[in-house]
Amino acid sequence: MKRVKIGLRILILIAGILLIGNGVALTIRSDLGTSPISSIPYVLNLILPNITVGTFAIIINLIMVLIQVIILKKKSSINQLVQIPLLFLLGFSIDLNLYLTQSLDPNNYILQIITVILGCFIMAFGIFLELKADVGYLPGEGLTLVISEAYDINFGKTKVAIDTSFVVISVILAFTFYGKLEGIREGTILAALFVGTIANIYQKRILFLDKILKPEKAIEYVTQPYMITDNFVITISRQYGSGGHAVGEIIAKKLGVGFYDSKIIDLTSIASGFTPEYVEKHEQKLPNGLLDKLYNSNYSYINEVIPPNDKLFIAQTAVIRNIAANESCVIVGRAANYILKGHKKCFNAFVHADKDFRKKRVEQIYMIDPNESLRLMDRKDKERDEYSCHYTGKHWDNLKEYDLTVDTSLFGIEATADMIIEAAEKAGILKSDNY
Repeated sequence: MKRVKIGLRILILIAGILLIGNGVALTIRSDLGTSPISSIPYVLNLILPNITVGTFAIIINLIMVLIQVIILKKKSSINQLVQIPLLFLLGFSIDLNLYLTQSLDPNNYILQIITVILGCFIMAFGIFLELKADVGYLPGEGLTLVISEAYDINFGKTKVAIDTSFVVISVILAFTFYGKLEGIREGTILAALFVGTIANIYQKRILFLDKILKPEKAIEYVTQPYMITDNFVITISRQYGSGGHAVGEIIAKKLGVGFYDSKIIDLTSIASGFTPEYVEKHEQKLPNGLLDKLYNSNYSYINEVIPPNDKLFIAQTAVIRNIAANESCVIVGRAANYILKGHKKCFNAFVHADKDFRKKRVEQIYMIDPNESLRLMDRKDKERDEYSCHYTGKHWDNLKEYDLTVDTSLFGIEATADMIIEAAEKAGILKSDNY
């Protein structure tokens, strides 16, 4: 893809790599460890102090470029070639900054922690500039991209695996040659956990570079079909076990329109390319695994490939809007009330109930052990809230986001369905000739 203002981008990239080197140097000066990707050069320098950290960084990064070439074979491109001058610049920057900071000697633990944190912020800003330049990556990111694409492995998990491997190798080297742990400490963990998070913050908050680097384009607002259709939609958000599914089913039957709950799983599978089993397992909740959390908070900023959960949400959004554009219907869950904002005939209801009512339904309908039902209810509701907050910026149970809220433990399933229909009629969403 053609890059505009290439000269400026190269200058920004150089500035970013120099700052990354400065951040690495500061974390080393803290004596609490450095970033995972710099841990092997640092430990090797402790073993062979006559060879600088920067020199070892150049050697390790050259090996990473070589691995990329071996994997890609004839498919190797200028992307690998560009990494070579960048890795030499990084090695020079690390050594230069270690020289400039040689008088820095934090003499207590608080100052050491402050030094590590400062190094993380500077390193993250360097990464931010590297990404904004968008004309090349350092070998650490380059190797991750090559492995994830060549072997169809999740990018974030590949990155975490590579960083973890670097730390493990560093620990082995330290114990082999020192007989104890050297160079890997809490600073390494802090860098692994927070550098990416800080870079993400920079990405969201520092926007002036986008205006400088990207040419201005006229913004065209396109009204989507679901916003102008005469079809009506009733969305049902619900607490787990409150009977929201049953309420939605009754409403759809009484109105003679389509009912969409689990059916959306199959449609999303077709739209996204994921299997129905994958969609069912991962929709309406965020990943809980440590690798996924690290990916989403630290490593998704590096690659332009859309994370799987985001891809799933995008596909499901398109499916829901397509349904709304083509037919009147009832849709249960999946942040449909948010996804269909702008739809002129959309009525949003929230169904809830007290714990005893929900507990009884969960145990009887879903055959859940009585000792597990309350825990399951809390987990499901928490998943829905986290999902809503992540993708809509709103709490799922924020009643201000709905046109009507109904307690099924007070009114029952059938009466709740009737109340929602009546309320939609009074709101002008439904007319008697609609059903």
